[in-house]
Amino acid sequence: MFHRIKGMDTMTCRLVIAFFFLALSTVRGADWPQWRGPNRDNISTETGLLRTWPAGGPRVLWETPMAQGYAGAAIKNGLVYVNDYDENKKEHAVRCLSLSDGKEVWRWSYKVNIRPNHGITRTVPSVGGSLVFSLDPKCQFHALDAKTGKLVWQKNLVAEYKTTIPQWYAGQNPLLEGDRVIVATGGSALVVAFDQATGKEVWKTPNPDKDLMSHASLMPAEIDGVRQYLYLTMNKVVGVSAADGRLLWKSPFTARMAAAPSPLYVGGGKVFVTSGYEAGSVMYQVKKSAAGFSADPLFTLTSTQFNSEVHTPILYKNHMFAVGSKKRGQFTCMDLNGKTVWQSPVASGDPAGARTFELGGFLFADGMFYILDGVSGILRLVEAGTAGYRELASAQILEGHDVWGPPALSNGKLIIRDMGKMVCLEVGK
Repeated sequence: MFHRIKGMDTMTCRLVIAFFFLALSTVRGADWPQWRGPNRDNISTETGLLRTWPAGGPRVLWETPMAQGYAGAAIKNGLVYVNDYDENKKEHAVRCLSLSDGKEVWRWSYKVNIRPNHGITRTVPSVGGSLVFSLDPKCQFHALDAKTGKLVWQKNLVAEYKTTIPQWYAGQNPLLEGDRVIVATGGSALVVAFDQATGKEVWKTPNPDKDLMSHASLMPAEIDGVRQYLYLTMNKVVGVSAADGRLLWKSPFTARMAAAPSPLYVGGGKVFVTSGYEAGSVMYQVKKSAAGFSADPLFTLTSTQFNSEVHTPILYKNHMFAVGSKKRGQFTCMDLNGKTVWQSPVASGDPAGARTFELGGFLFADGMFYILDGVSGILRLVEAGTAGYRELASAQILEGHDVWGPPALSNGKLIIRDMGKMVCLEVGK
């Protein structure tokens, strides 16, 4: 494949080739095809990212206007997919943009009247092998051709599954696994798996307790050798069999006002659940016996100790990291026993030294956290570790308010948004 370069000995030539491939592996990025990234853990596998920024912050590659909301981006094969709404035309839209320059590749839309209620859009599309899946604010579910935007199939969850539209519209993000796309519909079924290609129902989970669709999303886990999906309703956390949709276990958890963060599997059969509005947090021990699965609380945290209102924590180095706590918006590092290891500083003698993030979004990449201040729109880069809060860089990127949307990262490009626009930043070297 390669010929020795004239005047260069064999060893040097091999070193040059090795360096070439190393450089390629450093700059090549991973897709971010769904909410919380490829593995739904909010962790990017990219490396070689900038650890310091110039005074003005990372270079802004492009920006695009967005309707008010919190819908984040999915990224695959150099294309950005996002749910949006045209308030003038009264149309829900799925938009496909070029990651490199932000130009619109295609847009698919249809008429639906949606009145703003603390924003309009909340869900992130999920991109499979050839289709992109979009859940609109009023629970209509669509599968579109990822290259052209052509409608392939659709489901009206309200009509077909008696889904109740959540108080602040749909906030759930479809889960892709294998050849299936899975949604917690509520109503006549708790969870439904569809064939990605055809939309045909593969299985559904009975819903005898008549649980409604919450704002939480399904999370995959393998516990005692059984693949399952974790889900938080307004009054319980459940585990559903990935093979056939059977309800494997359930345990009480009382959410208040809204259940937005999703259950987090931390290994060893342990599932961490948190929610806002004074709900607090619980760590469950899930285990399998001859009688089946059971889930029992290991410890409980009051909302004063820790709670997260919007975002699901990140598991890293056997610790959980999240924006939470009663002092709203402190970035918190907590061990798996529920002990707070460190929190970002709050105002004391020097208000300028405070680092609170309200309900801002965040993700992990290359040993760092990218964290948005949910009020001001400041983006902060924080070293990931258990020793304490160490800020590497910060920049005023967005204007606020309510900068709550989940960020997305692919090929050294970070996509963030506020209530009026989406911005793409160059954060790779």
